Amino acid sequence: MNSVNSSADQAPITLLDGGMGQELVHRAGDQPTPLWSTQVMMDHPGLVAQVHGDYFASGASVATTNSYALHRDRLVKAEIEDQFAPLLSAALSEAAEARKAHGAGRIAGAIGPLGASYRPDIHPPVAEAAPLYAEVARLLAPGCDLLIIETVASLTHARAALQGALEAGKPVWLAATLDDSDGTKLRSGEDLADLLPIVAQGASAVLANCSVPEVMGTAMEILSKGALPFGAYANGFTKISDGFLEDSPTVDALTARSDLGPDRYADHVMNWIAQGATIVGGCCETGPAHIAEIARRLRAAGHPIV
Repeated sequence: MNSVNSSADQAPITLLDGGMGQELVHRAGDQPTPLWSTQVMMDHPGLVAQVHGDYFASGASVATTNSYALHRDRLVKAEIEDQFAPLLSAALSEAAEARKAHGAGRIAGAIGPLGASYRPDIHPPVAEAAPLYAEVARLLAPGCDLLIIETVASLTHARAALQGALEAGKPVWLAATLDDSDGTKLRSGEDLADLLPIVAQGASAVLANCSVPEVMGTAMEILSKGALPFGAYANGFTKISDGFLEDSPTVDALTARSDLGPDRYADHVMNWIAQGATIVGGCCETGPAHIAEIARRLRAAGHPIV
């Protein structure tokens, strides 16, 4: 008799949620602003919790807080720096509300880049940046189970964000964004392999995120050579456009792919798992349907979702 895969045969997988910012922008239907998902959270209270709830219902075991864009430098430009702590608290509350309604799950406090996404050229030096990341981490820590540093585009960014986040006393996961044509490189052009000694100084997991899924397999090969749990969550953009690399961009400068539905995206994810990834999910332009298909595939293959 052929044996059937049991959960004991397959590695447990942490299933992250999908994109939050883009999902919020799509659902709100408002004109995007440089404040991105923060603007939606301010204008539509409760919508963030609804998105978290839909991801939990789809099978995600982690809710990533809507705090990616919550840095003082972003809020100063919009003249709402006084809302810094209240907005971080709101992001935590909406995640907590969704988890309570679902009855299970972890909350990951998201920490995005200072300055702007995909712009290692304007990231501050470590001595200046680390205290700014530490401030965000300290405010998020009481309401989350772990911190996730997202879209790390350079080694300087990695050093600064990890140093700052570790001060909060929570497990820290670090996710790096890659060159969309070369999975061996960070967006800075630096080698992804050179990230491994940095994350070894206190991170609890290392991931690749917010890059096209086609380069993630190469990244998994590199991250597997480290000692930490690893994984990936890709975006669904055609490319990071020149318009998005200007000052104070808005997300309508980016174009979503039409060839990355739930089935095709889940094909990529299952390949990463075959390479040893144990933390997977989706980034910008993936939604609850993508997570639901990944969850279905994981269960069919006998992987417990943890």
